[in-house]
Amino acid sequence: MDDLTDAFANLQQWLFEAVVQPLTYAAGQGNLLEIAYEGTGWLVLGLLQIAVMLVVIAPLQKRWPVEPVSDARAVKVDILYTLIHRLGVFKLVMFFTLENWFENAWGLLRAWGLPTWHLDQLWPGVTDQAAVSFVLYLVFFDFVHYWIHRAQHQSHRWWALHAMHHAQRQMTMWSDNRNHLLDDMLTSLLLAVIAMLVGVGPGQFVALVAISQLSENFQHANVRIWFGCVGERLWVSPRFHRRHHSIGIGHEFDVQGRKVLGGCNFGVLLPWWDMLFGTADFQQRYDPTGVRDQVELGRDYGQGFWAQQWQGLLRLFGRA
Repeated sequence: MDDLTDAFANLQQWLFEAVVQPLTYAAGQGNLLEIAYEGTGWLVLGLLQIAVMLVVIAPLQKRWPVEPVSDARAVKVDILYTLIHRLGVFKLVMFFTLENWFENAWGLLRAWGLPTWHLDQLWPGVTDQAAVSFVLYLVFFDFVHYWIHRAQHQSHRWWALHAMHHAQRQMTMWSDNRNHLLDDMLTSLLLAVIAMLVGVGPGQFVALVAISQLSENFQHANVRIWFGCVGERLWVSPRFHRRHHSIGIGHEFDVQGRKVLGGCNFGVLLPWWDMLFGTADFQQRYDPTGVRDQVELGRDYGQGFWAQQWQGLLRLFGRA
């Protein structure tokens, strides 16, 4: 863990000194060097993730596809979403809006005497074992993410935004970041608040995000892969998550807007929570993906980036 952290830090420092710092000074923004350095870390992480996607996941999509790619334009829009998130653009906007305000408020609470608490201190001796501490935080955050994901489906208004993610009929490894920006902002803020409350270190948080995002890229990939009877119950597979995206699963409302189906397979990394709370579906199926009203009634979810964002707002306010 320490070796990986050191290698990442060295790469971040090199890229910052060679590229980002000179550009920051050239733009007359030397007062933002600290922000630029943090942003460089997210940029390095994103570049590494994209490299893994292209080298590892893309060949799997070609070797064992669930379906042929028939809508290249939809995939290109998903690539744009991925680049916005993985190259730090979304993170930069969040910093200058919600995160900057949140961190200032948190610093004020600390100054007033709010104590520091760390989740891993509940187990004596764990703080001396970085790997064990990391696993504890990973399991905890996956539990939190499971309930956030269920809320995205159970809340009519939140679903109005989250539906955009499910409206992709051509799922690929690029589809993970296909979300409404308001949906992403709300989720990111919730996770940031919880990370502060349970005392996750910056390095640990970056590693948690890296593993989660790469796993989610693989889950959304156009691959006919499952992990076997045992493996399916240990880690979320592409088959397990595709069932969650199947048409008519987890996002059906009657004419009064009441929930009809509860949905399944909400786990982000671990299927344990679905098994524990009765939402797991281990059927070995690879159904078409999408939203029922999109497929059967022709509801417009938008074709391009801005159209998708606009349609999400219209749904949120009951105008579409």
